[in-house]
This record gives sequence, structure tokens and C-alpha cells, in this order.
Amino acid sequence: MPSLPLDTTFAVTGSTGRLGGRVARRLAAAGVAQTLLARDPGRAPRLPGAVAVPGSYGDREAVVRALRGVDRLLMVSAAETADRVDTHRVFVDAAVEAGVGHLVYISFYGAAPDATFTLARDHWHTEQHIRAAGVPFTFLRDNLYADFMPGLVGDDGVIRGPAGEGRAAAVVAQDDIADASTAVLTGAPDHAGATYDLTGPEALTLGEIADVLTGTTGRTVRYQPESVAEAYRTRASYGAPDWQLDAWVSTYTAIAAGELAGVTDCVPRLTGRPATPLADVVR
Repeated sequence: MPSLPLDTTFAVTGSTGRLGGRVARRLAAAGVAQTLLARDPGRAPRLPGAVAVPGSYGDREAVVRALRGVDRLLMVSAAETADRVDTHRVFVDAAVEAGVGHLVYISFYGAAPDATFTLARDHWHTEQHIRAAGVPFTFLRDNLYADFMPGLVGDDGVIRGPAGEGRAAAVVAQDDIADASTAVLTGAPDHAGATYDLTGPEALTLGEIADVLTGTTGRTVRYQPESVAEAYRTRASYGAPDWQLDAWVSTYTAIAAGELAGVTDCVPRLTGRPATPLADVVR
């Protein structure tokens, strides 16, 4: 970790979650003092040098109070909702008002206004708002989380979705993302204005992911392609709103379209070590 000016201040959002919590723990282990913003500060991890404060994304006044004097901020994207972009805008504007010196935003691979994966469009709009706000920034565009791949498997051992033979997402480990995020936060001046696409070491089809899961868990897993219509039909029973169904299905159609297939060297460049293979994450 680069040497830091003694008065450098850090803040982390999402510390009650899997990714923000990982970053907060890494900063604490490195002896970095930090402010942890949380909707419920009582659920934030208790870490040396960390102070938990209220800071719900949509509460502009609370965010401004929490971020006064913060030099470097990790903004983990908010929970998926129909109005997530609006919530992000409120948070970014509050961070700017508070005088945050550098904002590191956890975005998504392939973020674009016309991305097949609908939530990648949300991330693009958030990125554009951050750019327009004038605050120094870095965007970390994560691919699909390797840690979540076992969750794609149904009770019958089948991964179903309209992904065809698309290369799935060079899936990336959350620990790799956390290490990369920590490196960017602690070395922020060297990363101002940069966008990093964070991926695993290889791009896999869902059939290949099923093979990896079979080999690492001992449970037979296979992939069964669906049509788009079948995908909507099989997920309708969950009673989710239309925007959520669109997000679920478009995860697979984005794979089919090849939009999540590219492998980058950003994880090795930022962390100094190779990206973690899916099999190692599952183990």
C-alpha cells in the first residue's frame, strides 16, 4: 500500500454487505481510519479505527453530515430498485456538497446506455452523473461475481437461462474486487479519471461454469438453455416487478450477446497478483 498523508480521510459505503465489508476490513487491517456509512450503523462491522454513522443513500442531509472532510470515498452501488439511479444521484450530489475529494464507484462491466443487461444502463447513467458533478473519480466496472455462480443452480442441479453458448462473464471474485478497490482508494491520485474493467482470468460459457461447479462441489450440475420467453415464464412465479424480471433475464441475454465476455488484466495490474479462477472461489 502506498504511504498516505497522515491526515487522509476515508469513507466506505456498503460495509454491512459482502463487498463493502471486505474493503472496510482491508483498510482496517492496513491501519487506515475510516467512516462507515450505513442505513443502520448498528449493523456495521466493528473495526479498529472505524466509526459507523447513519448515511442512507437517499438521505441527502445525513450523507452531507457524514462525508464532511472526507478525502476518499468508496461508493458501492445501492440495492437494486426501480429508482436506483435517482438514489445514486442524490448520494453523489451530497458527496459533492460535502467536499469529497475522490469518489471510487463500483460500476458494472459493459456499462452503456444501450447495454443488453438492463442494470448496466443504470450504472452508465450513474457514471455520467458523477462525471458531470466534477468530483475526481475512478470507476471499477465489475463483471458477474464468481461467488454468486452456485446461486444460479436450481434445486435440481440445473442452470437455466437464455445465454446460448455465450462466454459468461469472465466471472470475478469479490475478494479480487475488494483488493482492487483498496488499491485504488489508497493510491487514488494515480487513478483519477480511470475506468477499470475487473474480470476473472478466463471467460466461460454457462456449460463450462456448470462443469466447474460439478468438479468443485461434487454435485452434478448442468446447463440447460432457455428461450427468452421460457426465461420470463419460469421466473414469473416469483412475483417480482417487471423491471426485476427484465434484469434477471437480461443477465443471460447479455451473455448470449457477448457483452460480458472480455477478459482484462486490471485485477493483476491493481493487485499485483493473478485474478482468482472460479474453481478456487467455489472451493
